[in-house]
Amino acid sequence: MAGLTAVALAGLVGCGGTDDTGGNAAPSAEVTGAVTVFAAASLTESFTQIGKDFEAAHPGSTVTFNFAGSSALATQINQGAPADVFASAAPTNMATVTDAGNGDGTATTFVRNQLVIAVPKGNPKGVKGLADLTGAGVKVALCAEQVPCGAAAKKALSAANVAITPVTLEQDVKAALAKVRLGEVDAALVYRTDAHAAASDVDGVEFAESAGAINDYPIVVLKNAPNRAGAQAFVAYVLSDKGQAVLTAAGFQAP
Repeated sequence: MAGLTAVALAGLVGCGGTDDTGGNAAPSAEVTGAVTVFAAASLTESFTQIGKDFEAAHPGSTVTFNFAGSSALATQINQGAPADVFASAAPTNMATVTDAGNGDGTATTFVRNQLVIAVPKGNPKGVKGLADLTGAGVKVALCAEQVPCGAAAKKALSAANVAITPVTLEQDVKAALAKVRLGEVDAALVYRTDAHAAASDVDGVEFAESAGAINDYPIVVLKNAPNRAGAQAFVAYVLSDKGQAVLTAAGFQAP
């Protein structure tokens, strides 16, 4: 009888639980403590919400974010900055980290994003496409080329055969958008999600060439993650139906 009981208990322990993605998985260690996530600036609003949802799903955990341009974040990680997860706005910047051996496994693309032209509310300059940004007196902000939004803008402008001389080059998409919100420029090329988040202050003008400059967003657990269990759980949550619902509501596209 004792032997049968032991076998039965072993069977119960061996049964898989349900992970954050909604599928069956083996039971994992309890997730607690700080989880540090380095994430592209364009993920600010959606990841902040996902962080709150994650903490509610894992009492005892705390998610801390470092939002900035993906290129700057990649440099910080490769220089030894302590972090558990990296979410980049482009595969190129992710490769900077994984090629250096600082990723734990293969990065997973979790969303895609597309550019729009952000203009002040009401579109006072009547901007309808990229060609309108070359008009006399039209001040434009772009992201620097090493930043994903800047690389995408360069690709879109090339496809449209349009040359723009920006009045400023910013190090992340939020900084470029801020120039429009503050009235310092007449337009900026930003992600659709950023224009969506700032809809009370700006309008997002769609343009055809953006379809050829869509950015994939990869995410990875970092090799030297101080909280590996927390990092794995956070990535799983981002990929889960709940995480994806937050990202879709923010305007991101499915990969």
